[in-house]
Amino acid sequence: MTTAMGQRVEGGATAGLDPDQLEAVLAPRGPVCVLAGAGTGKTRTITRRIAHLVESGQVNPEQVLAVTFTSRAAAEMRERLASLGVSGPGNSVAAQTFHAAAMRQLRYFWPMTFGDLRWDLLEHKFRMVARVAREVGIDVSDRDLLRDLSSEIEWAKSSAIGPDQYADAAQRAHRDVPTDPRTVMQVFAAYEAAKVAPNGDRLLDFEDLLIYTTMILQSDPSIGEEFRSRYRSFVVDEYQDVTPIQQNLLDAWLGGRDDLTVVGDANQTIYSFTGATPSYLLDFTRRFPDATLVRLQRDYRSTPQVVNLANEAIGKARGRIAGTRLQLVGQRDAGPEPVFAGYDDEISEVVGVVAEIRKRIRAGVPASEIAVLYRVNAQSEAYEEALAEAGIDYQVRGAQSFFERPEIVAAMRRLTSLAGGPPPPMQPVDAVRHALHQVGLTESEPKGANARARWQQLLRLVEIVETIASEAPELDFAGVVGKLDERSRMRHAPIGGGVTLSSMHAAKGLEWDAVFLTGLHEGSMPLGRASKTVDEVEEERRLFYVGITRAREHLHLSWSLSRGEGRGTKRRRSRFLDALVPAPSAGLDLEPLPERTEPDPDVLKALTVWRKEFAESHEIMESNVMSKTMVRTIATAVPTTLEDLAKVRGFGRARTDEIGAAVIAVVDSALPGKTAGRK
Repeated sequence: MTTAMGQRVEGGATAGLDPDQLEAVLAPRGPVCVLAGAGTGKTRTITRRIAHLVESGQVNPEQVLAVTFTSRAAAEMRERLASLGVSGPGNSVAAQTFHAAAMRQLRYFWPMTFGDLRWDLLEHKFRMVARVAREVGIDVSDRDLLRDLSSEIEWAKSSAIGPDQYADAAQRAHRDVPTDPRTVMQVFAAYEAAKVAPNGDRLLDFEDLLIYTTMILQSDPSIGEEFRSRYRSFVVDEYQDVTPIQQNLLDAWLGGRDDLTVVGDANQTIYSFTGATPSYLLDFTRRFPDATLVRLQRDYRSTPQVVNLANEAIGKARGRIAGTRLQLVGQRDAGPEPVFAGYDDEISEVVGVVAEIRKRIRAGVPASEIAVLYRVNAQSEAYEEALAEAGIDYQVRGAQSFFERPEIVAAMRRLTSLAGGPPPPMQPVDAVRHALHQVGLTESEPKGANARARWQQLLRLVEIVETIASEAPELDFAGVVGKLDERSRMRHAPIGGGVTLSSMHAAKGLEWDAVFLTGLHEGSMPLGRASKTVDEVEEERRLFYVGITRAREHLHLSWSLSRGEGRGTKRRRSRFLDALVPAPSAGLDLEPLPERTEPDPDVLKALTVWRKEFAESHEIMESNVMSKTMVRTIATAVPTTLEDLAKVRGFGRARTDEIGAAVIAVVDSALPGKTAGRK
C-alpha cells in the first residue's frame, strides 16, 4: 500500500486508495475529522488529501500547514509529500511539529509586539528549577525531586494551568504529586518569575513557545491577519494527543475559520499524564456540526488474527472513548493465532520468551523485526541478560541499557567501593540493600515519576543480587558484587539490527513482524498505581491495545504468577486478558498434569543434576535453563511424551522444541519401568 520513498505516485493523489481513504481525500475544504484505526493508512490518507487539494487547485502548497507531534513523524510526512510532488523547492507544504512551527512564527512576530526586548530558548528546565528550589528552601541534592518538579511544571503549562491553579487541578487530575502541592506552586511561581530579566528580556521554555505565539496572534489583529493570509489550510495528525495549549494555538491559527483536517484515534490515547486529552477529537463534530466524518477501519498492518484480538481487547473499554470505538477489519492473509503463555515466575517467563524468539529467528524472522514490549523500563534488564546469554543482539529503545542507566552506574560505583573494604556485618543481600539506601532505594515506593523510576531500577538490581546469592550461597559480599560486575560486563553492546526492547509507550507508532507483550499481570498491566479510577484503568487498557496492534503477524502474550523462584504464586494475570485467553479445550493447558500431587524424588534429583550440567556445558545460569519451580512441576507431572511436556504449566511449546527431548530422556532414565503404559 505504501509508495516507495522519492517516487511520484502514478495516477495522482487518489490512486490505489480504498473507499474510506478516498472519501477522506476527496472531502471538500472545511472541517474534516478522520478517525483512523491502527494500521489503516492514516499518514497515507492525510498526505494524499493535501496532494489532492493542491492538484485540484483548491489551495496553494505554501498555504498549507501540517502539524504533528514528533520530528520523526514530521519528517515522514515531508517525505511522503515530496513523493507526491507537493513538497520541494518553491512548491512546499509546511510539515512540522507544533513546537517547530511556533518557534518559527515567534521569531518573526516577536519584534512586532515586544520591540527591542529579546528572548532565548530555555531548552532544559532542570537548572532553573534547581535554582529557584534552592531559594525556597528545598534540598536540591534530591535530583529526582527536581526532575519531578520540572515534570509537574511542564504538565501544568501544557494544560494551561497557572501556579495559583496548580493544587486544585492536580487533585482533580489525580496527579502523583512528588511533594506538598503548595511547595510545587511556590516553585512553579518562582520559576516563571525567574525567566524574566529586570530589563524585560525573557527565557522561554518549550511550552512558552506555544503560549506566546498564541498570545501574539490573538492580541494584535494585524499580526493575526498577516499570519492567516499566509496559511489558509491546516492538518493535524494524532489529534487525540493534543494538549490545551496546542489547541489554543490551533484556534489562534484558524482565527474563526474552519479549513481544518484532523486525524486521530481515541483508542490510542495513552499520554494523558503529559496533559494530552482526546476531548478535542471527541468533540470535533459538536464544534463543527457540518464537518465531514470519515472512519478508516481497514487494517493493512496486521493479520486478521491479531486484528480480531485487538478488537476484543478494546471492546471491553468503558467510558466516553468507548463510544467512538473503531472496529478494525483485517486485510492481510490469515496468520498464526496469538500465543498466550502463563509462567510460575518471571525467570521462567523470560526464558520462555527468549526460547520463542530463537524459534522465530530460526524460522526466518529477522531479529530486527522482533520486539519485546513491557510496561516499565526496569523490566528490560532480564531480557537484556537472557538475550545476551543466548547470543542474540538487541537494542533498547527509548532508554539506555540497564547497566548504563545513571542510577545503576551510581549504585555499581558504590557497591564496588564498599566491596574493597572490610566485609559488612550482615548477609550479602541485606548489605546491598543497605548500601543502596544511599542512592535512592527506600523501603517503600516513593512519590513522583522520576523518583519511582529510579526506585524500580534499584529494586531490580537487588533482585539480581538475590538471584546471584541463591545460586552461590557461599559467596560473601565482595564475591556477590564481583559476580554482579561480571554480569554487567557480559552484555552485548546494543546495535541497530537486533531484537528491540521497548516500553509500550515508546513503541507507539512502530510495528514489527513479531511482538512479545510481557509482564501481563495485575500490578504491571494495569500498573498498580494506575488503578485508582476508571479513567486510569481505561488508559492502561488502551496502552495494552497499542501493544497488540504493533504486531504484523506473530503475537505472543505472557505473564508470570510470582516475581521469583520460591516466592509463591501471589499474582494473577491481567484483567485485560479475561475472555481473551482460549479455554484449555482450545489447546491451551496451563495446569500441571494431574497424575501426582508431590514431585517424584528420583525425577526431581535427576532433573536437578541435569539442569546444573546443562547450564555448565552451555555457560549459562541454571535459572536460564528452567527455574527450580519448573523442575519441581515437571517432577510432579512426570511427562513422558513431548506432547505432555508442552502441557506442563509454564513450559510450553517453545521450550519443548528447545530442550524437550533431553528432559523426557532424563525423566525416562529416572523411572525405568515406572512409566510403562503412559506413553
